[in-house]
Amino acid sequence: MREALRGLTLRGRAFCAGGVAAIVCAVLLGQPALSRVGVLAIALPLVTALVLSRTRYRLGLVRSVGPALVAAGQPARVTLSLSNDGRAPSGVLLLEDKVPYVLGTRPRFVLEGVRAGWQRRVTYQVRSDVRGRFEIGPMTVRITDPFGLIELGRTFTSKASLVVTPAITVLPVVPLGAGAGGSGEVRPRSFATGSAEDVTVREYRRGDDLRRVHWRSSARTGDLMVRREEQPWQARATVLLDHRAAAHRGQGVASSLETAVSAAASVVAHLTQRGFWVRLATADGELVRTSGGQGYGPASPEAGVQAVLESLAVLEPSRSRALDSRWLGDGEHHGLVVAVLGDLGDADTATLRRIRSQSSSALALALDVDAWVGAGGAARSPALRHQGWRSIDLGPRDRLDSAWRSLARAGVVHAAAVAGSASDPPGGTGSETASEAVVS
Repeated sequence: MREALRGLTLRGRAFCAGGVAAIVCAVLLGQPALSRVGVLAIALPLVTALVLSRTRYRLGLVRSVGPALVAAGQPARVTLSLSNDGRAPSGVLLLEDKVPYVLGTRPRFVLEGVRAGWQRRVTYQVRSDVRGRFEIGPMTVRITDPFGLIELGRTFTSKASLVVTPAITVLPVVPLGAGAGGSGEVRPRSFATGSAEDVTVREYRRGDDLRRVHWRSSARTGDLMVRREEQPWQARATVLLDHRAAAHRGQGVASSLETAVSAAASVVAHLTQRGFWVRLATADGELVRTSGGQGYGPASPEAGVQAVLESLAVLEPSRSRALDSRWLGDGEHHGLVVAVLGDLGDADTATLRRIRSQSSSALALALDVDAWVGAGGAARSPALRHQGWRSIDLGPRDRLDSAWRSLARAGVVHAAAVAGSASDPPGGTGSETASEAVVS
């Protein structure tokens, strides 16, 4: 009863005040009929409060979010299944769901005619341009009487999570560096058993050297086949993300850090679709582990991409001052490495040289972070190319897919230059840098 009285609305309080005033006037003016009006005005909210306090409501709520993992800028739908499992009607329901402000305004619903056995399903959409993991709920229910005199609040405990991943850009298929454990190109995950000749050829792809055509296999299969000069094991790739706070500029979704995170997610998705086993390394030296060994895998490419995207969704800026290369190991070879880099310091030179020396091919998207807060700084690609990296600068107005295509062209020019050089660049050999593989 006390809770119900505390739930008096402005209208209910006005009824009580008007009733008291009517009774006082009736006594002062000697009008008994006016006192009856005052008693009725006071009794109505009191009786309503008594009825609501004795009513046992059994409201049920089942919440679902679909899909539970969306890319930034994409909508998700929240479904609320409500039911009244009690025997008594509950009048009018005012529903308000708690939603983080980045997902939009808090949805509110008004439901009437809630009787015993009543069921209703309501839906609403949420959308965020900010990556992260967000909790939706709990829901607050306010129950009012038909006269609007009393309003009682109830809060459900159920919540649901929504993971907003970085936006992914579809990247074009371009020639990249060798990605197998030693050298090589993208290969299927499994190979048919047969002769040694069967596993050393593959289907012809546009751009292959015609001198590599294997005519005997082509005649036997009916398709043009070319020699595979590399070992038939699964191609591996590591995507290195520089997420140091000191290496980036800007704030919020318009910062260079968010561009770097989105670029890393796009590269992971692209390489996985092309047949690579991909893992993600951060500036702290940590690896995003999947079900595969050494951070590679997993058995399902889609599950691997999802694991990386979920990790990127909640990735916080690192306080590290220099790139950490713990993920490299001792003398271990890492195939293709694609780095998304921010502002680089002198302490990063040795790390990048070591990464290059332990990879078959090294590509870099070097963000011009100063351009995010004003005029752009000096180009970083020439210094990276001098260390054996294939690199391209990326600014805030540059399209990632265009930069990816330019990166492949820059790599071809650089590979030819290194192959024709009398001395190898630091951290790599000319033969390693000149080797190429077509991702298709």
